[in-house]
Amino acid sequence: MPPMEPNHALPFLGMATIAAGCDHGGFSLKTLLVDHLRDSGHEVIDLGTDSAERVDYPDFAETVAKAVAQEEANFGLLVCGSGIGVCMVANKVPGIRAATIHDVTSAHLAREHNDANIICLGERLIGPEVAREALEVFLNSEFQEGRHTARVQKVNRILE
Repeated sequence: MPPMEPNHALPFLGMATIAAGCDHGGFSLKTLLVDHLRDSGHEVIDLGTDSAERVDYPDFAETVAKAVAQEEANFGLLVCGSGIGVCMVANKVPGIRAATIHDVTSAHLAREHNDANIICLGERLIGPEVAREALEVFLNSEFQEGRHTARVQKVNRILE
């Protein structure tokens, strides 16, 4: 994997390494999306959970966020019941810009305007086909820089 600039996700230029994680409320959707990513040729680091048995989402969200922040993966995929809890946890890790995504529009805006490096989805709020399409758009969208750069830099400085 090529080195990443600090606090700046690489634009997706083909196959990517994606760290994936979920709690019990996101297990089914994460499993479907991980299979789809692998079938598409991406490398996936599946950091759990591995069943629908109750677990605590902060444990998995932190692990995925640290994998992305430490450049073990280009992007992260987090799934819980709503996508909100995992997003809150991931954003506490310096260098992470996680976004809860509900559709294709929020997926491309999160990447283009906010340089998001982790996509968070809610299994109870988004269907599998919309989730798959949003994930593909997220991975294929690039940060537009320009007027957005200064704002993203301000976000990055908050946890420095």
